[in-house]
This record gives sequence, C-alpha cells and structure tokens, in this order.
Amino acid sequence: MEAARKQIALLGSTGSIGKQALEVIQAHPDRFEVYALTANNQVDVLIDQARRTLPDAVVIANETHYLRLKDALSDLPIKVYAGADAIADIVTAEPIDMVLTAMVGYAGLRPTISAIKAGKPIALANKETMVVAGEIINRLAHENRVPIIPVDSEHSAIFQCLEYHNPIEKIILTASGGPFRTWSTDQLVQATRAQALKHPNWDMGAKITVDSASMMNKGFEVIEAKWLFYLQPNQIEVLVHPQSIIHSMVQFEDGSIKAQMGLPDMKLPILYAFSYPERLQTQFPRLDFSEFATLTFEKPDFDRFRNLQLAYHAMNTGGNMPCILNAANEIAVEAFLQDKISFLGMSDLIEKTLRAVSFLPTPDYEDYVRTDAEARLFAKSIVH
Repeated sequence: MEAARKQIALLGSTGSIGKQALEVIQAHPDRFEVYALTANNQVDVLIDQARRTLPDAVVIANETHYLRLKDALSDLPIKVYAGADAIADIVTAEPIDMVLTAMVGYAGLRPTISAIKAGKPIALANKETMVVAGEIINRLAHENRVPIIPVDSEHSAIFQCLEYHNPIEKIILTASGGPFRTWSTDQLVQATRAQALKHPNWDMGAKITVDSASMMNKGFEVIEAKWLFYLQPNQIEVLVHPQSIIHSMVQFEDGSIKAQMGLPDMKLPILYAFSYPERLQTQFPRLDFSEFATLTFEKPDFDRFRNLQLAYHAMNTGGNMPCILNAANEIAVEAFLQDKISFLGMSDLIEKTLRAVSFLPTPDYEDYVRTDAEARLFAKSIVH
C-alpha cells in the first residue's frame, strides 16, 4: 500500500525559501504535497504557484489583493482567503502534517504559535520567531509535543551534528562575512544598497541579504541557536568562513568537533526538514574537495559590524530586548533599502532604539506585541 504523502503548508511561498521548497516538493511528488500556500504581496507569483501545484487553500496577507487572487483561481477547486487572521487559521487545518514558516520578519510569529498549538511540526525558516519569543515558542512546543526542525543552513548543520545528543561544550556558527567582509570602516560609510544586495555565496531576498551584509543575520542566528539548542550565550561562537562549505560545527565536551559540510544550496536543509529523520536521494550537485583546496576561517570584527555586537547584547540582556532589536532592524533595513539612512546608520538606529524602548525582563505574548509596536514607532521617528 502506498504511503500517504506529507501535506505541507508553505508560509511565505513566494520568497526565496518558499520557491526552493516548492522545487523540493515537486522533485519528490511521491513523498510531499502542497496543502496551503501563503504570501504577503506577490499575488501574481502566488497565482502561478497555485495553478501549478493545486493546493487546497491559498492566503494573501494583503487583503487588497484578495479579489484579484480569487478571480484568477475561480476555475479551480482552491479555497482563497486573505489577511493575517486567515494565515494563522489555515495552519491549524487537520490534514496538514508540517508547516514551513518562511515568512519574513516578525509577521511569522503569530502563525507559528498557532501551528504549534494545533500540534503541527514546524520546519523553521523564520528566525525572527525565535529571536523575538524563543522562550514562549519552546514552552509551547514542549507542551504540545511539537518538533521544531531548523531550515537555516547553519542551524540545520547543528541539528544534524547533534543526532546522538552528546554533551555540548559549544557550537560554532559559520558566517560567509557577506559582501563587505574585507571593507574598512571608511569604506562601509559609503556602502550602497546595490553593493549590499550582492551576496558572494547565497541567493536570498533583499531583507535577509542586507541582514547578511550587516551581520545582523548572524546575530539573529546566535539568538535563535540559544533557544533551538538550549544553550548558554557563552556556548555560541561565530566564525567567518568565506567559502560557505562548512555550514556550522559542534564542539563536544571531550574537545572533538563535528562539522556538517556541503555546497551552499538551501534546498538541502529544506529537504532534510521535510524528510527527517530520513535522508532522501537527490540529484543536487556534490561537493568536490579538489575544487575547494583551501578553507579559511577568521574571527568576526565586532567593531566594523556592530549589529553582531548588538545582537549578543540583546541576547545577554534577555527579556524583550531581542524583540526590540528585531523591530528596530526591520525599520532600519527598510529605510536603508529606500536610501533614507546609510549602511552604518542602521546600527546607529538600532542602538538608539534599544536604549529608548521600555525593557521588560519577563514578557508574555501581549508584551511582545506592544514592544514590537513601540520599537517600530520610535525607530521610524528617527529616520530622516
């Protein structure tokens, strides 16, 4: 008897991760099937995806696109919804076996919580969920016995290295260093939007590419790792590795180190999250060590890339500080992409917001909602 295909809800299907997840699903039609697709604004891409994959439901967050989406799919048996409430509702649908959270930013928090409460395993590509409210997510996952399988290449690497649960001394998150790895502070003052969007190794959306250039993406991954793997801040190290072949490492209590390696391709960690604990055969390109005769490593520069330092500060402070960090960063990146502030000005904006917004040592979910709103309001007030 043929096994039932895993029904997957893709939150953020029109983004880079979402598109690659669809490729993974289509490459394994006997194992996976799309149950639901959601997007924020890219209605035309969502329409095309829905017509190709025929999900049970689609949701567009921006309600102004609802009629266009509904009309375009009116000849198909696909349920069409709109709004943030609908995204939080669709993930609870009984047939869903796994939810891939690939939405960008804070918007991913609410539907992730909704999915966990409904008992749905999470393939986590929305790192901001753990940055903002990792303690709540871990508690809910434990209460509902829901596995959270990381999709970020670095956290997937750590997850794979920890299969036998040996005691950890520390983890080492590798970072490419981004396009400005060798730039001086004087050069960074002049860094442009176009330059920041040219990542040397990964093809990603604009927001995460800028975060990578500023090292905030790595800062978020540090905070995410704390919650995903139940670590103390002093157990999380960042190491710049420009080739992006070693995706991350774990050092165990006996001093031995286990690394997960491979070519930089997000479809690998996506597939592993979908198929875990199995590994499925693929036609992905294989790593040829003769083509990478030299792998190099260096310590990150916290003075040039202050966002990484600010992320460590937020993690060490705890409470709602990482929530403030995330909200300020989302405003900073948006302003930078609109040429309203400079590349280094993003760090200035974030640092001012961290100092200005009310600190709460033990926030609940509603506190996070209020903190996010307060931080965004303040950050926007200082964007010129």
